[in-house]
Amino acid sequence: MSSYKAPVSDLRFALHDVLKVESLFASLGFADATADVVDAVLEEAARFSGTVLSPLNSVGDEVGCVLDKATNEVTTAPGFRQAYEQFVEGGWTGLTSAPEFGGQGMPETLGMAVSEMLSGGNLAWSLFPLLSHGAVEALKHYGQDWQKEVFLKPLVEGRWTGTMCLTEPHAGTDLGLIKTRAEANDDGSYSITGTKIFITAGEHDLAENIVHLVLAKLPDAPPGPKGISLFVTPKFKVGQDGTMGERNALACGALEHKMGIHGSSTCVMNFDGAQGYLVGQPHKGLQAMFVMMNSARLGVGIQGLSQSERAYQGALAYARERLQSRSPKGAALPDKPADPIIMQPDVRRMLLTIKSLTEGARLLAAHAYTQLDAAQHAADAEARAKAETLVSFLTPITKACLTEWSIEATYNGMQCFGGHGYIREHGMEQLARDARILTLYEGTTGIQALDLIGRKTAMSQGAGLKLFLAEIEQFIGENTSNPAVAEFLPVLGAKAKEWGKLTMDVLQRAAANPEELGAASHDYLFYSGYVVLAYWWARSAAAAAASSQAESFKQAKLETARFYYARILPRTLAHAAGIAAGAESLMAMDNTRFGE
Repeated sequence: MSSYKAPVSDLRFALHDVLKVESLFASLGFADATADVVDAVLEEAARFSGTVLSPLNSVGDEVGCVLDKATNEVTTAPGFRQAYEQFVEGGWTGLTSAPEFGGQGMPETLGMAVSEMLSGGNLAWSLFPLLSHGAVEALKHYGQDWQKEVFLKPLVEGRWTGTMCLTEPHAGTDLGLIKTRAEANDDGSYSITGTKIFITAGEHDLAENIVHLVLAKLPDAPPGPKGISLFVTPKFKVGQDGTMGERNALACGALEHKMGIHGSSTCVMNFDGAQGYLVGQPHKGLQAMFVMMNSARLGVGIQGLSQSERAYQGALAYARERLQSRSPKGAALPDKPADPIIMQPDVRRMLLTIKSLTEGARLLAAHAYTQLDAAQHAADAEARAKAETLVSFLTPITKACLTEWSIEATYNGMQCFGGHGYIREHGMEQLARDARILTLYEGTTGIQALDLIGRKTAMSQGAGLKLFLAEIEQFIGENTSNPAVAEFLPVLGAKAKEWGKLTMDVLQRAAANPEELGAASHDYLFYSGYVVLAYWWARSAAAAAASSQAESFKQAKLETARFYYARILPRTLAHAAGIAAGAESLMAMDNTRFGE
């Protein structure tokens, strides 16, 4: 069974040394988010994830959730409910929520660090509170005053949890095809009827009530996505005065049989005239739902980061203790029958690949969350708009790249174990199975790629990219005489320039052929992700050199940055070639020639 130790030292380095969050938080009005408070939260979250959640990780995988078909109730794995009770008692559910709803009002950036540790300790368990945060954000922005009063406080307190009900058997990404209907009632509520699938935490025994945010169509809805409305539809009916009533006309019809995350209840939810309330304006439900989706997409990126970290920890420990063969330069441990496999170049390649992608990804994600905080709390409207543009641009990169890199990390982690990685007792195969879903839910990698090159680049005329390139240019300008990063700046500058040129080339081709965007999207996404990490590794090298960290820590950062630039960043060459290849080779083959 694999174990997990939260990467507190690297989180502190990312937050304090690289991003300087204490001064950032102060400028955004987070007076209580001092360095001491941030460190105390990190330490306590590390303790909870390591001692409470991590021991339940294999339990959730082996036992999973159980649906009682007679009552439609779901029982979670042993220990999950007790862990959730401790989570609520510790006040974690309201860490970043607004004080007026019972929250602690801490920055989302700090919440991101806590989320990584929770997911690292137990990915399946962490899914239960994940979507509650998105539900809170959607209701906070679009709910009526009484809905905020009635639903937000118990959600923030953790007595209730939330879900996001979008997908239907015939309608995944194309939500305009949904068939779930909403009929108006005389009392101002609506009757919701339809079936939703893949609903995370749709039914469970952790909370008193479950608040479903459901997409449905009114009778007068126009066709397509412009006809979608959003309804808050609780498991137990809730009056406008907050009183809970009888069981609503909705139930879990089945639990999905999944490859991984067995400890999370992924439900088929049937709504049979369930009482719900309209959130926001009729036919404007996607606006509110996108608040949840964007929150969840960043959150899933953090889940990918957490699984990469856990894979690295397991592989590193094994590589240090497993004795096989001798070092290529001769016996490193002459008194032993063999040397540890960490002496082998290819094992080091796998470990450094995980390490460089994981630590770089942590900074990418943390930066995205600082922009999320700035978008909500910056002092002036221009600064808020700029931050919103940047976090919008970084969201598909964060979600897609961090989850895809988690697949690579868990693969390499298993490879370090050899045949033992395929055996359940070591826990590595569970990481590989659990991580696989991350590239699929909350929008597949392909959807993120289209979002980045389409909505976030073409439609915005590259607004987010321009901001990020300006940040790179500013960093290079400020460090031209800094010996700590002298070796990285020419390469970083060249890649940033090429990024801008590739973008212009694709957009020009797309003006004549709309298939060009989709043809370039996958390579464009990963080209972008690798260049973003090149920036953060240069920033890491500069921050490490100026920090008070131990010399071994500083040297490790520098050496990992060099590995990234030498071994990982060249992947952009293949992606640039893919972008330049255009749509012709993809679209030339007739559908009939793909095979029988």
